[in-house]
Amino acid sequence: MYNHYFGLTESPFSIAPDPRYLYLSEQHKEALAHLLYGIRNDNGFVLLTGEVGTGKTTVCRCLLEQLGEHTDLAFILNPKYSVLELLAAICDELAIPYTPGSTWLKTYIDALNRHLLESHAKGRHTVLIIDEAQNLSSEVLEQLRLLTNLETNQRKLLQIILLGQPELLTMLAKPELRQLSQRITARFHLGPLSAAETAAYVQHRLAVAGQEQPLFSASVLRRLYQLSKGVPRVINLLCDRALLGTYSQRKTRVSSAILNQAARELKGQSQPAGRRRLWWLLTALGAAVLLAGYRLAWIPGASLNAVEAKAMALAPTPIAQGTGAEPKPATALAFDWQWPEGLAIELSQAAAFTRLFNAWHLDYKAAEQPSVCQFARDNQLGCFSENASWQHLTAHNRPAVIGINAGSQHYFALLLRVSGDLAELDRGGNQDLVPLDDVKAHWDGSYTLLWRMPPGYVEPLRPGQQSLAVAWLEHQLAEIQGRAERSLPDNHYDFPLFRDVKAFQFSQGLAADGVVGPQTSIRLTSLTDGSVPLLFPPEG
Repeated sequence: MYNHYFGLTESPFSIAPDPRYLYLSEQHKEALAHLLYGIRNDNGFVLLTGEVGTGKTTVCRCLLEQLGEHTDLAFILNPKYSVLELLAAICDELAIPYTPGSTWLKTYIDALNRHLLESHAKGRHTVLIIDEAQNLSSEVLEQLRLLTNLETNQRKLLQIILLGQPELLTMLAKPELRQLSQRITARFHLGPLSAAETAAYVQHRLAVAGQEQPLFSASVLRRLYQLSKGVPRVINLLCDRALLGTYSQRKTRVSSAILNQAARELKGQSQPAGRRRLWWLLTALGAAVLLAGYRLAWIPGASLNAVEAKAMALAPTPIAQGTGAEPKPATALAFDWQWPEGLAIELSQAAAFTRLFNAWHLDYKAAEQPSVCQFARDNQLGCFSENASWQHLTAHNRPAVIGINAGSQHYFALLLRVSGDLAELDRGGNQDLVPLDDVKAHWDGSYTLLWRMPPGYVEPLRPGQQSLAVAWLEHQLAEIQGRAERSLPDNHYDFPLFRDVKAFQFSQGLAADGVVGPQTSIRLTSLTDGSVPLLFPPEG
């Protein structure tokens, strides 16, 4: 109902699963890596637990996409079954014929065993996934353990993934289920998102839905984290209700008051006396267009086309080596953070990206080129955006477009380099040396940088994938570790490479999940590619 009003193409916070809206936090990636490791090493049981709405199904969906075409899957939902009912349900899922109504346990187990042996002979792999496994009785869980006894001399014929709420952990701690617990070789407990991940999650979903306006400020996102406690399902419900309330009041951004009211609505509480509003009165009347002249601003991950369309008059800086204007010397006077006079502040974003591409020796014309990130991809570069701490930004060691708050003004500048306690900023082509603490005080916490993508890179690299990017990854790690480069059949991301990636990530202070995305790739190229622009000039 509010989509047109906010310039969205669809509802960004629907709770229906849609792979386009998939957002994996660092712990979701780590959970996926644990599950993949358990499955690919033919372990009997794999366990994933978490509170309601923390993303267990999301991780499971990602897992299913990577199991391959030679995998047969049985998926059991909300299994309040007896032993016989569960065995019959498994046979139904795998299309195994059996005698209906049989009360003899051996009937089902023999049929299942024959099927698993035939599948194994054909080179097929069978996986059983049970969701809401906390609803299983101890008797049924023990029968599942016995099913993992079906095996050949080389491997288990059936692998079982249990998904459940924390109560499942309590059940598995019972003495009578000790043997089952000992067979769980890969386990992970999903917690809620962090505050930074909550903000990134919201921005990701808005960007997919076509957002071009800032709808949630940093302070509102912090309040959202407090109210939702980082649970994705609650985040979706709160954001959807808050956008509807914002629309009904004809406002352009969600306020803390509207968000608090949305939380009360979800809890079934009424508004405090004296502050009641007709929140939903306008929702049936249709949306009006956004306020004319509303200042466009960048939220990481959103489309840049609207900004680029306004940059027709911007002349790009010619690319030259060592011929740019010298930065102004630092002085004892307070730095003037107001946007330079004579320059159009609404073009600050396009100007900052033009200078950023210049740093990569690329000639970007905002009025003629496709979107910023598309232009980057056309030149084997990727965009990486987030709201994060200064430490996160500088750890990447790349020039970045950052948001600046200067009183009533908000604009974008290029953070070109940092040396000692000074930072070099480019604002619309004007370069200044500014005290580092002053930059931090005016930075709004958002940034976008460019990174060099590996050849053949389409998506983050995960164990089991095959691509040219995997061969690149092996080459980079061999160079960094000073070892001989291994030959990878079919460019397959194998376990030894997974182990080396995790060791490298750990050494760099990254999440050691074996998934190679922008952050890991940036750290690799910083050590192996001398042509990339760096935020911190090399010593000597």
